[in-house]
Amino acid sequence: MLKIYNTLTRDKQEFIPIVPNTVRMYVCGMTVYDYCHLGHARVMVVFDMVYRWFKASGYDITYVRNITDIDDKIIKRAAEKGESIHQLTQRFIDAMHEDADALGIARPDYEPRATQYVPEMLEIIAKLEANGLAYKAADGDVNFAVRKFEGYGKLSGKSLEDLRAGERVEVVSDKHDPLDFVLWKHARDEEAEEVKWDSKWGRGRPGWHIECSAMASSLLGDHFDIHGGGADLQFPHHENEIAQSEGAHQCRFVNYWMHNGFVRVDNEKMSKSLGNFFTIREVLKQYDPEVVRFFILRAHYRSPLNYSDAHLNDAKKALDRLYTALKSVPSPLAPLPEGEGFSPSPLGRRVGDEGLNCTSPYAARFKAAMDDDFNTAEAIAVLFDLANEVNRRPSMESAAELKDLGAVLGLLQRDPQEFLQGGNSDDAMIAAQIIARNEAKQARNYAEADRIRKELLAAGIVLEDSAAGTHWRRV
Repeated sequence: MLKIYNTLTRDKQEFIPIVPNTVRMYVCGMTVYDYCHLGHARVMVVFDMVYRWFKASGYDITYVRNITDIDDKIIKRAAEKGESIHQLTQRFIDAMHEDADALGIARPDYEPRATQYVPEMLEIIAKLEANGLAYKAADGDVNFAVRKFEGYGKLSGKSLEDLRAGERVEVVSDKHDPLDFVLWKHARDEEAEEVKWDSKWGRGRPGWHIECSAMASSLLGDHFDIHGGGADLQFPHHENEIAQSEGAHQCRFVNYWMHNGFVRVDNEKMSKSLGNFFTIREVLKQYDPEVVRFFILRAHYRSPLNYSDAHLNDAKKALDRLYTALKSVPSPLAPLPEGEGFSPSPLGRRVGDEGLNCTSPYAARFKAAMDDDFNTAEAIAVLFDLANEVNRRPSMESAAELKDLGAVLGLLQRDPQEFLQGGNSDDAMIAAQIIARNEAKQARNYAEADRIRKELLAAGIVLEDSAAGTHWRRV
């Protein structure tokens, strides 16, 4: 029986899907104005793990992770760089995909961009207005009337009195109440035309919160199973999503709310605003992508994750121990098909359409750990116990089981000898080379970009550039 810690109820609850054997999950993705940092990597790896476990457990899952491609920070950064909003966002979407691919993160079933769902946002705002929960202010913005929505604060546990006491003083505001938040921002003369849309309230653009409400309901319905994201989004973003969605559709929005913990540096949250962040690509210049993935998964997703070179070095040593156990036995399973990286399928012989085969005590313990709110820390402890068994009594069967269970977490699918020798896998090496080539192109170092392309071609790898990014194939 799978149990999930529900932020809304503040306890673990048995997971009961709305539609039997079917999961609909929405996760707040990236705001694409810069490179992703390790905090973003944790969100992507954690919910990739959740997605894999549902698949391994026999569920039919639809996974949506959005892209915020219109936002104040994006507009400001594009102006600073002297490029269009689309050019800026596409550049960083490509970079995000490169980072995710390197970490073995499966692409979501849907990856909607906010700019593609403005009509759906306007429909929700119109419903809110009709329901008496939205109003157009004197400055032209359309705002949500927080005090008119019963139950505001139920996700974060904040009362309206607490919020009022801690509110920021606004120098100038046409809101009816300082707690109200913007749904539609009126067009400003200095902003580019590409961030302005027509509406019944005048030209403008959406507020951040309404974007996710529209994309989630459009792709998963007005009421769905799981909504996830980083703990920093619990308030106000997810709180406002609940108010908007339930206020517009007059039904429950989400059954289970999941929030992963922060990545910390020197006991402070890693963030761009604090300037203490490390981009994924910076970290991957020093550490193998599988080591980074293992580092993230060896901690429970809700716990803080402390970043340091020492912790990553320790993760490398720990992963070495697992691969050393596999090295002691001839390869029990064929490698994954070329170009797939850490694919969520095939998941090995013990995981099929009906879920995990738990005839083995190790597999049973692994399943019990994962069913207990996705306890990857305990599941990885099972992998080490199994590795000890492989070391004591080497056998094809036990090594195959270790590799099978590792596959569920996107781990241990490499050739052990190659990993232990310290080299990247072919796929990880190619991903790293693609990242380096794109960085060279962005720096207008076309000679270096061409050198990387020729080097890969000499190794039998052809790069193909398109609007969706750079892909590769073997010749």
